[in-house]
Amino acid sequence: MFPNQGVHMKGGVITERNPEFCTIRTRIPAGVVTTDQLRGLADIAEKNGVTDLHLTTRQTVEIPHMDPSVLKEIAADLAANGTPVGSERDEVVNIISCPGLERCVFANIDSIHLAQELDRRLFGKEMPVKVRIAISSCPNACTSPMLNEIGIVGRMAPVRVPGMCTGCGTCAQYCKESAIIIKRGISTLEPDRCVQCGTCVRSCPFDLLKTSGQQYLIMIGGRRGRHPHIGRELVAVNSEETAIGVVEKVINWVYRRAWSGRLLSDQMDEIQFETFQKEIRDQIPESALIGDAPPEKFSGNGTE
Repeated sequence: MFPNQGVHMKGGVITERNPEFCTIRTRIPAGVVTTDQLRGLADIAEKNGVTDLHLTTRQTVEIPHMDPSVLKEIAADLAANGTPVGSERDEVVNIISCPGLERCVFANIDSIHLAQELDRRLFGKEMPVKVRIAISSCPNACTSPMLNEIGIVGRMAPVRVPGMCTGCGTCAQYCKESAIIIKRGISTLEPDRCVQCGTCVRSCPFDLLKTSGQQYLIMIGGRRGRHPHIGRELVAVNSEETAIGVVEKVINWVYRRAWSGRLLSDQMDEIQFETFQKEIRDQIPESALIGDAPPEKFSGNGTE
């Protein structure tokens, strides 16, 4: 992954405030680590005289206060533990994810599996800029995907079974966006307010709200830090495979077009985001592409 580079040149080796020491950042895609790996990290730290580990905002573990002279041995131990030296420079860094379908009641997509697959394909790739990828399985956006260079949000658009609504109001009660109201005993969706979180679909006690399927909204050009910036919506697709393909195309585009020394968010117009967006949409089969229109309005006794 890091050809012709010594351990000290890896992005996961970070010089500390006291330059006599360095911190080792590990690679833990989606923040998923086994109990054996955690024990292994503790053993490696203690072996090198360290009693505290640091959990990072990018869902990795850091071992601080390392002597640079033993980096080669530490790297070998970390690799054997399944938690190798990570990435932090102008590269694709540790990919983060919320719990997704495995545990979260709000989840719309398997965010952990998606993060691990993207990590397998893209982690550590040298780039002109640092590329952070964050995945949230629903619009609650717990991982702040819109504030990363690449963000993915899982969505679910509601579709009502025509003529069957009882007007119980459960969906309206659960909707945090006030996108559903009850008119004359029938639920009515206001599409412009809907964020496609899927909560109404899961809340219907009579199973009369369905979904048109999983959606993966992909955003580019967000940033955190001292001047936060929300990324731009690139495209929405209906399968994990298509989403992965789009992200790979984004990585290649950034690699070819972006300049070093500036954040990606500051270059979006110069590297012609709108042209790239059109190219991407033209390459995706119509059957896999989600349109820009909000979810279809439903009211009365059927779906309009």
